[in-house]
Amino acid sequence: MRTPLRRRIATAACLALTALVAAQPGMAQAQPREDPVDVQLLSITDFHGYLQPLNDAANGTVKDAQGNSIVVGGAAYVATHLNNLRAGHRNSITFSTGDNFSGWPTEVAYHADEPTIEFLNRIGVDFTTVGNHELDISLEFLRDHMGKGHCFGQIDLDSCFTDSSGRRFHGADFAISTANITRKGSDRPLLQPYVIKHVTAGHRQIPVGFINLTTPTTVTGSTSYQPQLDNLALVQTANRYAAELRRRGVKAIVANIHEGGTAGDVYDRCTTNPTGPVFDFAKAASPDIDAIVTGHWHALFNCSLPDPDGNPRPVVEAANHGRLINEINLKLDPRTGEVIRSATTSVNHPVTRDVTPDPEMVKLVDHWKSRGAQTYARPVATISADITRVRDADGESALGNLAADAQYADSRRTPGGGADLAMVAVAPAKGSASLRGDLRHAKGADPADRDGTVLFGEAWAAFGYANPVLTVSVTGTQLDQALEQQWQAQPNGSTRFAPLAVSDNVRYSYDATRPIGERVDPADVLINGRPLQTDRTYRLAALAYTLIGADGYTAFTGYTDAVRGSRDYEAFRTYLAGHETVTPPALDRATALH
Repeated sequence: MRTPLRRRIATAACLALTALVAAQPGMAQAQPREDPVDVQLLSITDFHGYLQPLNDAANGTVKDAQGNSIVVGGAAYVATHLNNLRAGHRNSITFSTGDNFSGWPTEVAYHADEPTIEFLNRIGVDFTTVGNHELDISLEFLRDHMGKGHCFGQIDLDSCFTDSSGRRFHGADFAISTANITRKGSDRPLLQPYVIKHVTAGHRQIPVGFINLTTPTTVTGSTSYQPQLDNLALVQTANRYAAELRRRGVKAIVANIHEGGTAGDVYDRCTTNPTGPVFDFAKAASPDIDAIVTGHWHALFNCSLPDPDGNPRPVVEAANHGRLINEINLKLDPRTGEVIRSATTSVNHPVTRDVTPDPEMVKLVDHWKSRGAQTYARPVATISADITRVRDADGESALGNLAADAQYADSRRTPGGGADLAMVAVAPAKGSASLRGDLRHAKGADPADRDGTVLFGEAWAAFGYANPVLTVSVTGTQLDQALEQQWQAQPNGSTRFAPLAVSDNVRYSYDATRPIGERVDPADVLINGRPLQTDRTYRLAALAYTLIGADGYTAFTGYTDAVRGSRDYEAFRTYLAGHETVTPPALDRATALH
């Protein structure tokens, strides 16, 4: 009787021990390992409002590794490719790396860049960083109009246009974010510094953080010049928020930075020696950042570069104008939320036109093309005769003088402006000319045109390149030097004449027989009838492009107290519309002594 009893007791104890061991993790029986979590990141950059595909080689093609050109781009094709790429992905996040709007297609620019917001909403963008061109008008325009849909001016004439679905503009359905744009003298970002998205892992949610950053060239850039704003250093800002995200339990971190570099001209490759500010950033930015998505340089590369700890991470840029879509596939450890770097991949996809264009996007593009034609044809002013760029022997033109008068008037309307005079680069020594088209009295080809009528599109095309009118403080000596710099010696011994138009309250004489640099006597420069005083400070209205030296006039270096006025387009159109009839200005502001 004892033996069977002992056996039964021993058997029961063994079974109990086995059950206990099975219930204890890490003892005799290992738990099944969970598979990594797939997270797809899809991004575009520097779209610039190019809804319609471009057909030139620089903007409508990309090169493959064999040097072949692939035709790419267009909103309808971007939408199709995004839909195809998302197929089968449970966790997919779409974003932009900035410069979405403030581009140059007129059907978009005429309508306060609202068509681009409609496009980004339709393709499901989750967030964007701020590019330099997002600040081409103002922080308030970006935040309140583009972000929140606040209207200004007359609805459906100045803003809040009816979109392709028949609804009024309502702003972005996505977050607009940047960590390093601040008020002057502050270290507090004006917009949310990062975005956290959650992805699904079984029944759990894992956070992924995106630190958004803007090129530090923004605040003093020619189109985005914002004297009331400042920017924080990129690396320090990225590291600060990477640490903050880690403290919040976010282990997967991406830097989405509107700053670029160059790494060859093949759309999905990386040269052995990539260069540019974003690569300097990549070398120094925190190892907690797992991927770096870039823009701004309109470059195309797909790199994997070591972080400061020597671990590789993607550093990518997807060209511009909708030519490429970048795809990064992160692999996350489901237990820790960390990125498994060794399993993460990246590829740039060309937005080819061999797919069916998205029908809703075709409708969107057609809507804004039609609306663009209507806006072009809107009458805005009346002129009594041709106002052209044709220059006389002194370098004056009716259009140049009119543009200078428009800038002067804009400054006088701007709080803190109060210009004493205005200058316009008529034929700059370098860079782009702001005078782009003539205003003709005879009616043009548009059915809405009449003799003497200036249409919206004609005014837009005559003057400006989306540059703000700045009013700055300069000395009389600087003004004198600027007038002297109209004559510039060339390497071949010739002299280039790069005239400056001046506002109607200025008259000056020059002696072209004297040496370069000695042709204008300050006593022969009259502002409001008084001789120029070289030791006095004057308020000058000019385009930012000219003041920062991009036109080739270095005399303005060191200007102070900048105040931003309207953009060139708006300043010019407002001036035209403010007169019952605009008469071509007389060419009597510059006079040769010999």
